[in-house]
Amino acid sequence: MTTPRFDELIHPSTRLSIVSLLAAADWADFGYIRGQLGLSDSALSKQLSTLEQAGYVTVDRSIRRRVRARLTTDGRAAFQGHVAALQAIVATANAPSTGSVGDRRRN
Repeated sequence: MTTPRFDELIHPSTRLSIVSLLAAADWADFGYIRGQLGLSDSALSKQLSTLEQAGYVTVDRSIRRRVRARLTTDGRAAFQGHVAALQAIVATANAPSTGSVGDRRRN
């Protein structure tokens, strides 16, 4: 079972989308990621660099001007923990109410 852990680095929508897409693949080409997410080259490059510096993504630039990326083991664990944290937040919001939260009784 994955321990819920909210991750501020992954949470911004662009990075969450990138990590989510990479979680479903072994490797993904830069052009594929860019096209799927509708990002510019510079925006994707910046976000991949941020994820790479955190150790969440490996970027391979060695194959004839081809750039591809994949999640590292740490990146996959961080993503799974973040998803578990989001699921816990949603579960709390969907839980049946047993009373008013923050309601004070006045005498």
